[in-house]
Amino acid sequence: MALLLLILVSLCCATRSQETTDPISLDDCCKDGREKATESQDCTRIPLISESTTCRIAQEQCCASVLEEITCNNGITMAKQLGSCDDLLSGNTCETKTAKVCCECCLLGREAQKQGLACDLNLSSQCGSVFQSCCNSPESKDNSSVSGIGDQQSTQSEQCKVGPGNCAQSCIENSTCTCFSGYKLKPDGKNCEDINECLIGSHHCRPGERCINTRGSYRCQREVSCGTGYELTDNNSCNDIDECETGTHNCPVEFECQNTPGSFRCRPKVKCNMGFTQDALGSCIDINECLSVAAPCPAGQTCVNTLGSYTCHRNTMNCGRGYHLNTEGTRCVDIDECNSLDDVCGGHSCINVVGSYRCECKSGYNFNSVSKSCEDVNECRHYPGRLCAHKCDNILGSYKCSCTTGFKLASDERNCEDLNECETNPCSQECANVYGSYQCYCRRGYQLSDVDGVTCEDIDECALPTGGHICSYRCHNTPGSFHCTCPVQGYTLAPNGRSCQDIDECVTGSHTCSETESCFNIQGGFRCLNFDCPNNYRRSSENRCERLPCSENRECLALPVRITYYHLTFPTNIPVPTNIFRMAPSNMEGGDNLQVDIVDGNQAGYFATKYIDNGAVIIVQKPIAVPQDFEISVKMTMWRWMRMSTYLSKIRVFVTDEDLSNSVFLHDDKLISNP
Repeated sequence: MALLLLILVSLCCATRSQETTDPISLDDCCKDGREKATESQDCTRIPLISESTTCRIAQEQCCASVLEEITCNNGITMAKQLGSCDDLLSGNTCETKTAKVCCECCLLGREAQKQGLACDLNLSSQCGSVFQSCCNSPESKDNSSVSGIGDQQSTQSEQCKVGPGNCAQSCIENSTCTCFSGYKLKPDGKNCEDINECLIGSHHCRPGERCINTRGSYRCQREVSCGTGYELTDNNSCNDIDECETGTHNCPVEFECQNTPGSFRCRPKVKCNMGFTQDALGSCIDINECLSVAAPCPAGQTCVNTLGSYTCHRNTMNCGRGYHLNTEGTRCVDIDECNSLDDVCGGHSCINVVGSYRCECKSGYNFNSVSKSCEDVNECRHYPGRLCAHKCDNILGSYKCSCTTGFKLASDERNCEDLNECETNPCSQECANVYGSYQCYCRRGYQLSDVDGVTCEDIDECALPTGGHICSYRCHNTPGSFHCTCPVQGYTLAPNGRSCQDIDECVTGSHTCSETESCFNIQGGFRCLNFDCPNNYRRSSENRCERLPCSENRECLALPVRITYYHLTFPTNIPVPTNIFRMAPSNMEGGDNLQVDIVDGNQAGYFATKYIDNGAVIIVQKPIAVPQDFEISVKMTMWRWMRMSTYLSKIRVFVTDEDLSNSVFLHDDKLISNP
């Protein structure tokens, strides 16, 4: 332990010659990295506790060491508990690979222990450590393997054990725990921890290689790739790729491939004769020997190139550019190019000089001394953004400005001002001028066309996704608007112009009921109602018949005491279940028993009874989708003081079309009932 601290202090002094004032030690940095690994299970974003490079390395390496240890322990646990590593075969991350190695090496150790083999297979440091730990683990030993060991070995195993609660890796005869190569003993004297060779500098990586710590060892990885034309070998060296041998070259058929370090060359298969050379396409072209560095002709002679060769001619007087021989042919005199028939300056002023000439160019042109001509100056390129407000177009000798769409050139022919497009009426209805453009918009009930953006099209409000909710009955589209209508009979349009309002014919007197009938209003119509009391009954009120005295006649006493007539109305498709009628005695006494039954008119099974406190209710148990009329009879039997009495309610139910007075998607959730 003292040696490790000495190495850490030496490393800290060597790598922090300018940071000796930092009070944080390497142990603190390593401890912080381990804590971060335990807390977040992530070493990619560790908050630095010091500006020291060495401290950052210690944080990262110690964090990675803990994560690797956790991952390896997960693999060992899977091997011991499941006896299989199949769950780790599909993963391809570094953590999954580490867990898979530890799981499989532990399985090897357990199998070696089961077969009674020695725990000393020649494996890698990490795999070997896990193998020995699982091979020597006492929890996986069976009774047969224990009974086969001699007394001397049994005594030694009692003194020196490897496994949970004992030595983590190995021990010696005096019960002292030891660690495998690449590990060091922890202060508890039992467990082992990995030695970070990269951190303490005990690795042997060469310059240009980066040290990466592994459990029980380390590996060296090249920092810079080999580059094009080379490949990295297993020993971290770069080997040339022979493209000619591997067939990865792109030489045509008439060329042959020649490998070079890091690349290749394509050599033509056909050889040229003397005086010719091959170009890049393999064609033979003439060599101009006269242009070679070593002049082929002797002094006083001129070289003349020929096809595949050259000839030498004796020198004669030759005047340079801008001169010609005088009439005597004895000397060279200046040529006055300005007086020649050719307009050498192209309309510009020409000034002759000895052996040449120059042009005085007009405004907007510059003289090119190489081509001896006046060339147009591209003012737009030379002065970008300084000549025109929007666009600059070069023309010969000058330039002109133009504007983008939506603008027009101002009077100074440089700036641009907004163009009011609305003056030309481009829109079918309304137009709003904006800076550099215009915007068409439509009046209410119309929308702008997606095709041209200027035409206004009528909005069919009835066809919109919410069109069914605009009118309660029917919607009729009109140009720029719409109107609602109601059924011809039984309804009138409400003041809001959208809902249909039921006409109460009973109130307005527009019904056709006779004097002996009573008018009952329903949605969209009315019903004429009347009833007669049966024999042995007398009418006691507008809707009730009372039984006559029976004089202890059994048949008479079995008849209902009272027959009451009710009439209800509600629209189709009301929610199911819905209470529509309640039947109960006017007062309940202790010991009373009730029974309520629908005795007639419920052949289709739309209605049912449900008992409540002190009575029962009639409910709609099936959706009623079609308007129809029902007449159901409900009998209530009550036993009080050992005496039975029956009461009969005849209920006329009129199911109408859906209520058009509200929007069609709303329903009255109130329970429909009668006293």
